[in-house]
Amino acid sequence: MSETLDILILGAGLVGSSLACALEGRGYRCALIEASPASAAPPGFDERKLALAAASLSALQALQVLPGLATSPFPIRRLHVSRAGDFGAVRLAAADYGRKAFGGVVLARELGTALESRMAALRDTRMIRPARVVALRTTDDAIEVDIEGVGTLRSRLLVAADGTRSFARQALGIGTQEHDYGQTLVVCSVACERAPDGTAYERFTSQGPVAMLPMGAHYGGICGVAREDAARVLALDDAGFADYLQQRFGWRAGRVVRVGKRSAYPIVRVLADRLTAPRAVLMGNAAQTIHPIGAQGFNLGLRDALTLAECLSEKQDPGSEAALARYVAKRGEDRERTLAFSDGLARLSANDSGAMRLLRSIGLSLLGNIPDLASPVVAGAMGYRGDVPALARGGA
Repeated sequence: MSETLDILILGAGLVGSSLACALEGRGYRCALIEASPASAAPPGFDERKLALAAASLSALQALQVLPGLATSPFPIRRLHVSRAGDFGAVRLAAADYGRKAFGGVVLARELGTALESRMAALRDTRMIRPARVVALRTTDDAIEVDIEGVGTLRSRLLVAADGTRSFARQALGIGTQEHDYGQTLVVCSVACERAPDGTAYERFTSQGPVAMLPMGAHYGGICGVAREDAARVLALDDAGFADYLQQRFGWRAGRVVRVGKRSAYPIVRVLADRLTAPRAVLMGNAAQTIHPIGAQGFNLGLRDALTLAECLSEKQDPGSEAALARYVAKRGEDRERTLAFSDGLARLSANDSGAMRLLRSIGLSLLGNIPDLASPVVAGAMGYRGDVPALARGGA
């Protein structure tokens, strides 16, 4: 193809699709490349339960995505955080911070469908699908992308939003740092004796976190399982898994009555050595795949997308060194603090030593009883950390 695009997004998952929506109306000619056929959902449009931070909900509303959800986000009005074997717990209420909710829970598949619906109305972005990228080349003024069966596209900026095992990241020569947490995340719907009341529970254990997210009449259950025990747990029948979940989570919501179909995901942290290359930028899981503890993953990737769109709000060369440097600078604090929070919490909560249990217990007690100590944690959980994009603050 002879034309040169302004922005080429590789990967139409949740983050890549959100970026296309955020770029609408900013004066750029964009294209979105997705390997999966239109008859299949892109990676990430699955059964995971996503806890969207308040900032993310504001942004998705501004991007006209939320109205397309089959079910409105289920509000998280209270947080309950504890650790098996430790004393103390953190109990937070959104009302105490002048908010109706800390965020809301959606099904990843339903959010993906809403994004696809919104993208169908975009004028500035065209979808190329199915399309498999086989090679990249960088020139002074563009990046060239070879697409199997299509030809070559030129773009002034390539955005790699193609997931944890990013082809673009590898082709650009960007290395990674990886850490396997030795855990598998099991996700399913859970019905309990007591219906959800807007409380989201997070229970830390040495095997991994257990979370119960309010979703109407049932919970979205998330259970971290030690890798060596994952096959056994996944082989349990529904009654057996309900008993296992009860033992791991406790009785805060009453008896676990029923569990739904289970999905499993290995938990591995993958961080790119850098976020940019000439005429290219990494985003979402291609830039950082983090532990799901604290529900930071998609929220962080969405803020990546919002920030890039904001950096490119003025008509300019989107792939210039100045534009990419501005993006990296604006993402610095939020990204570093979120990565440190996620990884630190995962490691500290899994440490079962006596000294660490005592320190955790004291910390939980202090956070649960001194609002001023909890305020920064609450702000971060709601997505207000570092240089917050205007769309996440409700701005246009």
